[in-house]
Amino acid sequence: MTHLLDFVLHIDRHLLEFVQEYGTWVYGILFAIVFAETGLVVTPFLPGDSLLFAVGALSATGILNPWLSAGLLMAAAIAGDGVNYAIGRRIGARLLGAEPAFRSRFINPEHVRRAHQFFELYGGKAVVLARFVPIVRTFLPFVAGAAAMKPGTFLFYNISGGIAWVTLCMGAGVLFGNVPIVKNNFSLVTIGIVFVSLLPMVFEFLKHRRR
Repeated sequence: MTHLLDFVLHIDRHLLEFVQEYGTWVYGILFAIVFAETGLVVTPFLPGDSLLFAVGALSATGILNPWLSAGLLMAAAIAGDGVNYAIGRRIGARLLGAEPAFRSRFINPEHVRRAHQFFELYGGKAVVLARFVPIVRTFLPFVAGAAAMKPGTFLFYNISGGIAWVTLCMGAGVLFGNVPIVKNNFSLVTIGIVFVSLLPMVFEFLKHRRR
């Protein structure tokens, strides 16, 4: 857990180490991380927004190819959500139905419940909005599949959300990632990114409490 926290908080430094050690293979590593973070309900702890921000920062310096990075990460995000949706269509209903006989040490039913509420609140748009909310981002496609969302509709929102997520997060990294105050305090920036990403959930929780 300590190593994972260090990796997330100093993703910029570790990413640079990956580039130096693995060269062009780093693109495959980035693809795998984003695919797993969006496509496997057992890996919601992997970095998402902060990783894209760091990729944008390194792309701005020429260490990474910005167009190749953006294309691969968009593909990873879209493919990940697609796989997650397919898994949800097969087994998700059992979790949403809270069958006592179906329990998993790796899937937190509470996370699934929150994602389901998010989906019920926003409908198809939730597939796009969830891209920017940690944890919910990992579970929403699973819930969409379990709720039998039409494949064509899901595909449209999946592609739209994947492109928007990578473009905005990488774009922010390109613009601000190498600003000295940001570069020298990247761990605080990472925490800030997570905090901002969680704000939509906080607002919805407060609205729910008022109701």
